Amino acid sequence: LGFVVPAYRLVDQPFYGIGLKIYDLLAGRLNLKPSRWLSRDQALAHAPTLAPRQSGRALRGGILYYDGQFDDARLAIALMRTLQDQGGTAVNYVRARGLVQAEGRIVGVELEDAESGADLGSARARCVVNAAGVWVDAVRRMDEPDAPGMVAPSQGVHLMLPRDFLPGDDAILIPRTDDGRVLFVVPWNGHTLVGTTDAPRADLPLEPKASDADVDFILSTAARYLSRVPTRADVTSIWAGLRPLVKHTGETATKTLSREHTILVSRAGLVTVTGGKWTTYRRMAEEGVDRAASLAKLPPRPCPTREMRLHGAAPDAAAVGDLAVYGSDASAIQQLMNADPTLAAPLHPALPYRAAEVVWSLRSEMARTVEDVLARRLRALFLDAPAAIEMAPRVAELMARELERDADWITAQVRAFNEVARGYVVKVS
Repeated sequence: LGFVVPAYRLVDQPFYGIGLKIYDLLAGRLNLKPSRWLSRDQALAHAPTLAPRQSGRALRGGILYYDGQFDDARLAIALMRTLQDQGGTAVNYVRARGLVQAEGRIVGVELEDAESGADLGSARARCVVNAAGVWVDAVRRMDEPDAPGMVAPSQGVHLMLPRDFLPGDDAILIPRTDDGRVLFVVPWNGHTLVGTTDAPRADLPLEPKASDADVDFILSTAARYLSRVPTRADVTSIWAGLRPLVKHTGETATKTLSREHTILVSRAGLVTVTGGKWTTYRRMAEEGVDRAASLAKLPPRPCPTREMRLHGAAPDAAAVGDLAVYGSDASAIQQLMNADPTLAAPLHPALPYRAAEVVWSLRSEMARTVEDVLARRLRALFLDAPAAIEMAPRVAELMARELERDADWITAQVRAFNEVARGYVVKVS
């Protein structure tokens, strides 16, 4: 994905241009494409809605650099399917209630069914890995109640606008905002994604909320760099996420903390992997599993992750169109629609999702709730929250038929989803 860094001041192009050329050199053969300078007309060709003037200064041109883009939820599902392909067992809605210890060593995890509350007993293991994101400290304290916190959670907020706010194929990067952060305006799944913020948060809610100040900051900053001013009425969804940043002594601002990962082994042998980011997830996995395998005294063997293709990556079955995110699984979803044409029906005119994808998420992707489907399998809630709310009853009906649930279950699911989804709808007044 190309990113345009606009230049409104005389120093902008050489300053950012030299910096990105150094970035090109450091990336070496892993660089996607080399960065290059853009004239004013070229900058507007790549980003047609870029403001021609900003703070009284005319647009002089810009720098174009390249980065990768992906769908985090779809990659997470692909990883789960890859685990299953490799003979692993994945479980969903199973909660870790505590750790099992014997002779001062952790030898398993106590489990419960998160849906029913049923005690599932314990799973024994030679090694237990704690990869609970921003909640790793809570798991560490199951082992060591007085363990000091190692994570400083940072909340980031994004909002979604219609595609016509960024109709081209490239993104815009605003390298310096009023508070020293950067702002991205990115084409994503047929919409325009704008963000992000960076603010410390200590309460660790399961469903963090964006504040009115976050919304106003993003909209006002974007308005200075876009030819069309976005307003609250234009926002189709807004959401917040938490980053597990690793603390460093003396640092307080989360925007200055490292995004690198850390591996920590407790006295009892609990392996905690935290920090990091999607860009380095394979390196994190390799180092974490190598450490766990050593503690478990498993025979050493080379890690295959560098060359391992993920589930759905079969090159002879490349998918196109709206089902492309499923890779080689797209043909199986198409077969569902061929067998039952009613499953080919769109779930909402504003979004590309079809009923067959709901059935597929239940049969092959471990979805259990309407929120699972509309937020963590399809991206409807993150793209257009009002549309997702309108889709919920139909999705619940499809799920009830597949899971053999009754009308009360449908009602409860729609109510629960709507309660969550309202937090993704921006207040206009």
